[in-house]
Amino acid sequence: MTTRELLYVKTVADAKNISRAARKLFVAQPSLSQSLQRIEDNVGTKLFVRSPNGLRLTYAGEKYYQMACQVLKIFDDFEAEVADLNDLKAGHIYFGITNHLGSFLLPKVLPVFQKECPNIDIDIYEGSTDDQEANLLSGDLDFSIMHAPVADAQPNPSLNYEILANHPFIIAVSSNSPLIRKAVVTEGYQHPVLDLKYLQNEPLLTLHKGQRIRHVTDFALRQAHITPEIRLTSRNYDTLLRLAASGYGYTMVPSDYVRKRHFDESPYYLSIDRKYGAYWSLCITTLKDSFQSKADQHMIELLRKNFKEA
Repeated sequence: MTTRELLYVKTVADAKNISRAARKLFVAQPSLSQSLQRIEDNVGTKLFVRSPNGLRLTYAGEKYYQMACQVLKIFDDFEAEVADLNDLKAGHIYFGITNHLGSFLLPKVLPVFQKECPNIDIDIYEGSTDDQEANLLSGDLDFSIMHAPVADAQPNPSLNYEILANHPFIIAVSSNSPLIRKAVVTEGYQHPVLDLKYLQNEPLLTLHKGQRIRHVTDFALRQAHITPEIRLTSRNYDTLLRLAASGYGYTMVPSDYVRKRHFDESPYYLSIDRKYGAYWSLCITTLKDSFQSKADQHMIELLRKNFKEA
């Protein structure tokens, strides 16, 4: 059993298709098929079966896949440790970040890192927090910049969440919404405070369930014992803000997402009482007990410093 064989099985399992896996591995499809056959012969059982949705792992295949992920992660950690011997003269970082965080954070951090560590290669995975957690658990990412699970969710015990900052959520409505008259100016809040109970019969504009903004929105509404009427689900919070400004419904977004944003028709913002727990925690997420190279550590320290100065 070699690392190449482990990588072959892992890649085919992820792609669910021999042709796609072969392209990703830069090998010929017949050669990959023959290699899989040899692996199955050596193991003594089938690792894949065909299904309408492509190749599917058998029970033995799932066990092999889990082992392959673990072994490849150990091998990657070893390579990273060896690269450390070069004192940052060579190396590679692969980390995850959400699209929005990347848009304002990467321009601040990457130029500084490149100047200080010009020979370190950087790859970035941009995806939802759910996708990033999955990639961390499979060993495909060194670390991620994301938002921690909401208060009533069970954090993954295999992951470590280092909190950098907390940001409250706010409600966006149209400037002539009747909800504004029900909000109360309250000391310690940026906007007038609206009790979530008044949202019971209001149409909600929200993001998809795989996005952390949706997790926080659902949690806060559960705390208020509200079953929302969802009028629209989108992956773009800018779209939801513009629709809220037009009076199509209301939406809930983190306060840090609306700073310095300009719209033809601006939404009216309302704060949420802290008792509902409508906030999220920006964090650096790592796989527990995983090796962090000097390059990883240096990048993480730059990120920490950025948020301390923010």
